[in-house]
Amino acid sequence: MSRTCPFSLPPDYANLREHPGLPRVTGPSGRTVFVAARHDDVRAVLGDTRFSSDRSHPDFPRMRAGEAAFPGFRPSLVEMDPPEHGPARRAVAGEFAVRRMRELGPKVQRIVDGLLDDVLAGAKPADLVSALAVPMSGLVLGELLGIPTGDRQELTTNITALTAHDSADADRAESFRSLIAHFDALCATKMTERPEDLLGRLAGHQLFSGDESRWAMVELCILLATAGLETTATMTALGILALLEHPDQLALLTADPGLTPAAVEEVLRFFSVAELSLIRLATADVEIGGTLVRTGEGVAALPAAANRDPAVFADPDTFDITRDNRRHLAFGSGPHQCLGKTLARLELRTVLDALFRRIPTLRLATPRDELRYVNGSAFSVSALPVTW
Repeated sequence: MSRTCPFSLPPDYANLREHPGLPRVTGPSGRTVFVAARHDDVRAVLGDTRFSSDRSHPDFPRMRAGEAAFPGFRPSLVEMDPPEHGPARRAVAGEFAVRRMRELGPKVQRIVDGLLDDVLAGAKPADLVSALAVPMSGLVLGELLGIPTGDRQELTTNITALTAHDSADADRAESFRSLIAHFDALCATKMTERPEDLLGRLAGHQLFSGDESRWAMVELCILLATAGLETTATMTALGILALLEHPDQLALLTADPGLTPAAVEEVLRFFSVAELSLIRLATADVEIGGTLVRTGEGVAALPAAANRDPAVFADPDTFDITRDNRRHLAFGSGPHQCLGKTLARLELRTVLDALFRRIPTLRLATPRDELRYVNGSAFSVSALPVTW
């Protein structure tokens, strides 16, 4: 059910919410699953440990034809079940705590300011996808993992190729091999030198000790890179687009920068770009929304549909940065709630504050209807031409 416009969900999402119980749909792979589209049902599925996230399970409901786990690659944090998941998540959760993000804040600010310096010094129109959103995400990831500056562009290129929906299988496989080689060498260095960064600190953790310690760290790097770069870049571009297309909301924000955190939450609720990974396999009989999901059956949870549920959000299809949106599910819910949510919020707040403060006359250089959009692992705009 592909989107065609970032401001509107597929019409079928509303039909799914209104369907009694959990409806069934058939994915491109031919596999039939239940769908949770109402807010309460999505929260129930994501919070119930009787639903497995382990994609290596032979019965896991893969939704795309030919989708398969990469050989030799163990389940990542987002694919682990208890009892392995808890200790593995706790080992890295502290690196994304508020205190660590506060320490990272000045570096994120310098990255954003440097990119905006280049935008202002360059030609008009400027593309805020290639000149701001994507490089910001890549540079912040580089800071987080302590990746050498000269390697960060290649990293961003490989992640983009790996996560793009229209990448050829051979290109995805080659990008994946390149990422593994890069992160393997990086982690070997971190384990030897133990620098004061995320990977250096994790190198001393018991979870990353023993014969498979380096491989465990490589797997973590792959997860952080693929889960964090595209979604944050997409949210950045779409958030800028939303504010430019809603001048009344932008006026509120520029008049009161204290509204930026609320604006970020509304961007997250309104677009909810990251939802393709929220598929679950029932490991016991579970009743959700009045429907009995039996052992071995799959459920697709749709946070984007839940975030437009009128039972929870008044006038949900309206972009309103002053609304109460604390219950949105853009980061998921339950034990697998997005590990990097605090970092994503930090990046979005920083870029929105700096962009509209420094370029108050910013406007689209191309009408919204003429922009090109892509349906990858996230729905995104391929370019965002602006002028001022």
